[in-house]
Amino acid sequence: MRVTVIGLDGGPLDPEARRRLDAATLVVGGARNIAAASLPEEAETLVLGPLEPALDALAAHEGDPVVLASGDPGFFGIVRALRERGHALEVFAARSSVALAFARSGMSWDDALVVSAHGRDLRRAVNACRAHPKVAVLTAPGAGPAELGRELHPQTPRAFVVCENLGGPEERVMRVRPAEATTRPWKDPNVVIVYDPRRPVGPSGWIAGARPGPDGWALPESEFEYRAGQITKAEVRAHILARLGPRVGDLVWDIGAGSGSVGIECARLGAAVVAVERDEESCARIRRNVQRHGVKVAVSRGAAPDVLDHLPIPDAIFVGGGGLKTIEACAPRALRAMVVSLAAVERVGPTLDLLKAEGYAAEAVQLSASRFAALPDGTHRLQPNNPVFVVSGVR
Repeated sequence: MRVTVIGLDGGPLDPEARRRLDAATLVVGGARNIAAASLPEEAETLVLGPLEPALDALAAHEGDPVVLASGDPGFFGIVRALRERGHALEVFAARSSVALAFARSGMSWDDALVVSAHGRDLRRAVNACRAHPKVAVLTAPGAGPAELGRELHPQTPRAFVVCENLGGPEERVMRVRPAEATTRPWKDPNVVIVYDPRRPVGPSGWIAGARPGPDGWALPESEFEYRAGQITKAEVRAHILARLGPRVGDLVWDIGAGSGSVGIECARLGAAVVAVERDEESCARIRRNVQRHGVKVAVSRGAAPDVLDHLPIPDAIFVGGGGLKTIEACAPRALRAMVVSLAAVERVGPTLDLLKAEGYAAEAVQLSASRFAALPDGTHRLQPNNPVFVVSGVR
């Protein structure tokens, strides 16, 4: 069946879209969109609640159905669900709410990340806001400006532009701090631009709306400032990153962070990161390394496990130091993956047992690499790095 999908943004309809709507025998849409459109008297109307009954009604209808949607229905909209049902579509798109939000705020958005909290886990949208300097969040009741503010304040310095009822007669655009957002009532629907006021304009990438990936990972140790060999070597770090699987929307804990090399690499791959380190000098070193690589890593000074209760829920945890007590405290908290590096073989078995007891599918490997080193006569020898044991688990 062919279905016409019409986007609304408060402006006049395209003449052909108007003709399709006037000829419709069934109009499906949210209550706000149905109220805003002038519908033919003879058309049956169906107000969207749960999506599945509406999709069933469209599949069973034998006339000319029209679906009304907000903005651009192909951008986090109903087009995806209709296509999955096999419908042939003709789409009349209006201005997307995200484009309108950035226009109203006078900001560029080719350097912005766009995420949706509508029908999705708000925590992942919050993690994107922690990691990236400019994010547009498509909100939903219960996952709006107040909830974003509560999660981000005070650890993440951000500013909000809250855009309510874009294109409608009650449109309102307000700039607030996250703490202010938690105390005000907000009207739905709205879009929240969450940005770092210290970096309101970022570099324009060749992929609009996306941050280009790093030009490499498992960086050489020379890319970090570190103390007396206390850094996870590049060969080991490559394995650790593969097991952590950091991505946009994730939060990673780097426990016993040292130089912060693992956490910084996770941040370069798009994840939000908290580095936990008890040594004050090491915390300062991590911050310098973070600044050098231009990423966002929150540094929490303190000893694990004492500081863990104050941190947001992690998707993945790397433990580079702290002993079995720290591993035992971390294991229940990771939602997806945990990785531990160990110098002593005696700790491998107990660590495996801890992860398995917490429901992880766990494994352990011993990693050692030898690098070519030049000799005075022009020949080479193998210079070994110290072997490291890596225990990892996924749920």
